[in-house]
Amino acid sequence: MDANTMAIAVLLGSFFIMIFLRFPIAYAVGLASVLCLMAQGLPLSNICQYMVKGISSFSLMAVPFFITMGVLMGSGGISDKLIALANACVGWMRGGMAMVNIVASYFFGGISGSASADTASLGSILIPMMVDQGYDADFSTAVTITSSCEGLLVPPSHNMVIYATTAGGISVGSLFLAGYIPGALLAGCLMIGSYIISVKRNYPKGEPFSIGNLIKQLSVSIWALAAVLIVVFGVVGGMFTATESAAVAVVYSLLVSVFVYKGLDWKGVWKALDDCVATLSIVLILISTSAVFGFCLTRLHVPDLAANAITGLTRNPYILALLLNLILLVLGCIMDMAPIILIATPILLPIATSIGIDPIQFGIMVILNCGIGLLTPPVGAVLFIGSAIAKLPMEKVVKATLPFYLCMVISLLLITFVPAISMWLPGLMG
Repeated sequence: MDANTMAIAVLLGSFFIMIFLRFPIAYAVGLASVLCLMAQGLPLSNICQYMVKGISSFSLMAVPFFITMGVLMGSGGISDKLIALANACVGWMRGGMAMVNIVASYFFGGISGSASADTASLGSILIPMMVDQGYDADFSTAVTITSSCEGLLVPPSHNMVIYATTAGGISVGSLFLAGYIPGALLAGCLMIGSYIISVKRNYPKGEPFSIGNLIKQLSVSIWALAAVLIVVFGVVGGMFTATESAAVAVVYSLLVSVFVYKGLDWKGVWKALDDCVATLSIVLILISTSAVFGFCLTRLHVPDLAANAITGLTRNPYILALLLNLILLVLGCIMDMAPIILIATPILLPIATSIGIDPIQFGIMVILNCGIGLLTPPVGAVLFIGSAIAKLPMEKVVKATLPFYLCMVISLLLITFVPAISMWLPGLMG
């Protein structure tokens, strides 16, 4: 075994061993990088240099702003407004509260950009509400956790910013636009699945549709939805960079939460900011340690070796696309979302582009694959949150979620093999 192969074995072997031993992911990435550098006889000062370099990016400045915006809006009484708006839109259908849950997640995702925040915020309201109206608790939880993944696709999403930076600085505005239709597709597939189950189990309908109620709820919720418009149209229209639009959105979110909806007082604002710092510290240490890990991968030519190994199996672009999704789904079972984006993107993106997948489309595929990973054991953070809120065993929630896994996989395959789903809107807006 030559020195290069030995270093790769040390890097990847130690990393996966620590993952299975349940090390915190940032420690696993960082320690594996240290061992790899030692195996190559390189100075450990490289660690500090590449950690600093990893977070010294203007584009990444948008990440703390988007996280802050989501926490402020999520803590400011927005959830109730969006649930009422979703109820006015789709609550009249069979299994109406399940439909409300899915549509509310689409709206809330455009504010929080986080599946965990969506599940924690909407789930604590909607799961007990659905159970009181006659829905099974495991079904209610399954709908909540799967629909929360819409928030990863609907902009603004800090994970999209991380992907854009990792992929070599592709357009954040194009990624934002690319997420709307896939997010709606996912919501539609989940609604079809929910409707079929609701008819089979005879779940109740809501109140009849009323255009007056819809207009009333829209007028109340427009202040929250406007934050999304500021970010997306500001970036796409060229008025702001992603970072500048995120900063403007934070100020707007603060004003709306404190003075319009009055869901936050200044004491609550400080608590929300404290939560932001806690979340941001996790994200930034992951980005910085992943930068060192990426340096080791590049130096050892792991992306090229992986690309040659995968393409050596077959030249069929459809099979290769399925393999890329399978790799991401497997990684989602053992790793959290941000590390997958940071580590897998440099390896898999060249393979995707070689078979004609646009980097923007591949970004949507990565985000959705990671979203499914958040719902799968043993490291499914959103699955754990949903189980805790509903006070149900994880095994029971997983069983109830099986039909919705199928809905999500169908959405993923459509996004993979129908590029227009992701690329039409960015192409339309130029």
